[in-house]
Amino acid sequence: MGNYVLRRLLIAVPSVLGISIVLFTVLALAPGDPFEELATNPNVPPEVRLALRASLGLDDPIWQRYFHWLASMLRGEWGFSFVSRIDVDTLILQRLPVTIAIIGSSIVLALLVALPVGVLAAVKPYSWFDRIASTLAFIGFSLPTFFTGLLFILLFSIQLDWLPFVFRADVSETGWRWWWEHVKQSLMPVSVLGLALAASWMRYVRSSVLDVVRLDYVTTARSKGLAERVVILKHAVRNALIPVVTLVMLQLPQLFGGAIVTEQIFRIPGIGSLLIDAILRNDTPVIMAVTFVLSVLVILFNLLADVLYGWLDPRISYS
Repeated sequence: MGNYVLRRLLIAVPSVLGISIVLFTVLALAPGDPFEELATNPNVPPEVRLALRASLGLDDPIWQRYFHWLASMLRGEWGFSFVSRIDVDTLILQRLPVTIAIIGSSIVLALLVALPVGVLAAVKPYSWFDRIASTLAFIGFSLPTFFTGLLFILLFSIQLDWLPFVFRADVSETGWRWWWEHVKQSLMPVSVLGLALAASWMRYVRSSVLDVVRLDYVTTARSKGLAERVVILKHAVRNALIPVVTLVMLQLPQLFGGAIVTEQIFRIPGIGSLLIDAILRNDTPVIMAVTFVLSVLVILFNLLADVLYGWLDPRISYS
């Protein structure tokens, strides 16, 4: 298995390089100038502005700037923000824990809802439970997250006054009160992302389990006198999860895109709000770093999906 993972990592290297070239070229050719504010500032002499651009290599050819950026990335130097005037890696590390906590909790919530509901809906197809679950799932993934987020704010924050709708990173409480305040202000964004994912994943789980329970080996397991619970959980669900793993792994990077919208709605100081602010201010180093990290996550999640295949399906060999 170690050799297999190593081979996949080596294959991923050209993909990462290709992604970095495309991202860097698109951002380099995009309109706008990060030093536009300096150009209109009468207190900054033109020679100072030109010297600053030359020191950052902004007037060099694109290919030369790309190799300079790539070498810096390999050394762990991600540049510094033109707006915040601090290192990009420091800026990302300040925002990353909040985003990971929100997204991680959303994934756990989605799996806790999608797996049991999808399996039960497949075990009892076209029952009242299946019809209600399918209807709610269609509604769930049809509504955009910004709309459900606003509905949650109107209901739980404005009407009922149960939950805060503005996320505060600087909670003054300590001990259990600190944890409780963070849980309260995370409930709505986690629910918005998690339920949207659960609605989509539940349909895939149901469809996959329905396909598997009709196969011959499941019928053979029943004919041996095994309990229905053992047949479903051990023989049907495990193999049915193989295509679901692909879907989940490919949708996890997209979850960061949904988090961008959700973080804007609830004012969460995470990676999403950082990216939006960088785009509005034309902060190219931050945009490049965040988008490149999200692109690399797609490749890593694909590798993780391949590894999980071997655990779910013993017929798959890593040799």
